[in-house]
Amino acid sequence: MTQRNEVDGRHRLTVEKIFSHPIGHNIQWHDVLSLLQSVGSVIEEPSGRYRVTLGSETETFDPPRHHDIDEQQVIDLRRMLKNAGITSTTT
Repeated sequence: MTQRNEVDGRHRLTVEKIFSHPIGHNIQWHDVLSLLQSVGSVIEEPSGRYRVTLGSETETFDPPRHHDIDEQQVIDLRRMLKNAGITSTTT
């Protein structure tokens, strides 16, 4: 999949939530997964984990037990997105 550092309108809200301070606790996994699929490479492994490559960085994520991602996932996503040139318009 081609990687891009441009985010369309439907994913912009998810990016804003990821970069908001304090860390948000209402960021839904399906929104994050959709965002990552649009800007990087996402492979679901047989174990149910997701291997995400964004830019030169690869991270493996466990889907959350509930709908929302946890604080550590937000921190990891911030790092990956920032390193790929994707940031919030409000920061």
